[in-house]
Amino acid sequence: MKILWGLPFVLILAVACQPAADLPDEPEAQAPASTHDVHWGYAGEEGPGHWATLSPEYTTCDAGREQSPVDLTNAVPASGARLERRIGTTVLNVDQRARVMDLVDNGHTIQITNDAPLSLDVDGEHFELVQYHFHAPSEHTIDGEHAPLEAHFVHKSADGKLAVGALLFEEGAHNAAVEHIVASLPSGPEDRRHIEGLDLDMSELRPLPRHYYQYEGSLTTPPCTEGVQWFVSAERRPISPEQMTAFTSRLHDNNRPVQPVGDREITLVGQ
Repeated sequence: MKILWGLPFVLILAVACQPAADLPDEPEAQAPASTHDVHWGYAGEEGPGHWATLSPEYTTCDAGREQSPVDLTNAVPASGARLERRIGTTVLNVDQRARVMDLVDNGHTIQITNDAPLSLDVDGEHFELVQYHFHAPSEHTIDGEHAPLEAHFVHKSADGKLAVGALLFEEGAHNAAVEHIVASLPSGPEDRRHIEGLDLDMSELRPLPRHYYQYEGSLTTPPCTEGVQWFVSAERRPISPEQMTAFTSRLHDNNRPVQPVGDREITLVGQ
């Protein structure tokens, strides 16, 4: 099983292809047409605890048994024969430069698309990067603790399968790759920004982690479709306090609570 994620680094990783999921214009995937006018949010009667009651299309948000996000604490280290038996070989590559960036505040997150043709190949199946977006605080936790910011890089195959790479951020040094985003953040819901003439190294924005968690889950937003492969970096990326404030001043608690892991196995690769 092989995964290619950009261009020049190689990693061994665990992967299993899952059933198709619809891709949305929402954070993780496109909801069915009948749900486009359904209002959902992160608090009150439209919050995560009520998503399943807002539309028949959202019942998986409550009935699903492989939901995301999760706490990643009890991950099982995978290497050598165990890793080969579980998923074979996964190769992640990143080496693409973006010249154009489109940003939108869709009412739930800051969502971004670039012109760089980034892709992910899983066991011979090709996934294209569709969009990436942010949650503050993080949706995934480690030892029950949130990071202040999490980015999701959403990839889709030709037949609708989804694979999401997640990156956690913490306050630290200035992040030059993130600065392109910070400088052009939308001012509010439905505000859009279009930037041309960039020379953004996507391997800096979406670096290849040496250590990461892998598990089978779902979209973290309605309709909470399952069958999504998650790859969550175990290494946090730094951004400056000023950059963090720029994000958190526009993103307010847009994180779904962690969901039960159940009998799923979470794999920690590279450690």
